[in-house]
Amino acid sequence: MDFVTRLPQTQRRHDAIWVVVDRLTKSAHFLPIRKDYSVSRLAKTFQQEIVRLHGTPSAI
Repeated sequence: MDFVTRLPQTQRRHDAIWVVVDRLTKSAHFLPIRKDYSVSRLAKTFQQEIVRLHGTPSAI
């Protein structure tokens, strides 16, 4: 996981990208976020976007 910040703001006020990479399959997900998102909001976004597609991780 990594964050790309200092981007121009979109119409939905996103100003950062959260990059989530599956090391096994080497697939990447690029999630638009705001740099002021709380940890709970990031967890909700992870649940909605990553877990929905791939299931709950068995290891970190």
